[in-house]
Amino acid sequence: MADARIFEDLKQDHDRHREMLKTIDKADAGERADLFEAFRVEVSAHAAAEEESLYATMLAKPDLRDEARHSVAEHKEIDDFFEEMADLDAASDEWKEKFDEMRHRYEHHIDEEEEDMFPAAADDLSKDETARLAKVFEKRKPKELAIAEESEAGDDRD
Repeated sequence: MADARIFEDLKQDHDRHREMLKTIDKADAGERADLFEAFRVEVSAHAAAEEESLYATMLAKPDLRDEARHSVAEHKEIDDFFEEMADLDAASDEWKEKFDEMRHRYEHHIDEEEEDMFPAAADDLSKDETARLAKVFEKRKPKELAIAEESEAGDDRD
């Protein structure tokens, strides 16, 4: 049986992201840019740490590989939204439309992870593997936050 800590860590981040999205959605146009930048930094760090911990392990397992690839592709899609939105005025209707589209895609992604991917990974991974993944994620996320804070939407991290 898997150690649930990695999944709990990821779910806590997802819950925080959902709240951030609600706050951005309710914010007036003047507040959107700063709130959205905080969201971009948080999600970028989360995604990178998640890919380096859970996804990297899942990619090495044939039964989990397709789900991990799918999620990596969705991370790229969200990153593309961030890049597109960086070029728009946060007070514009166009930005709000793009935000609504990005929010829908991101919420779909995290729901899918929680409902499908996490249970599949929990079934396939050992307790030792998931405990190790939690440590990797918890160590990596602060480093990724620092990197994301120093970058701008669309920066190539390679």
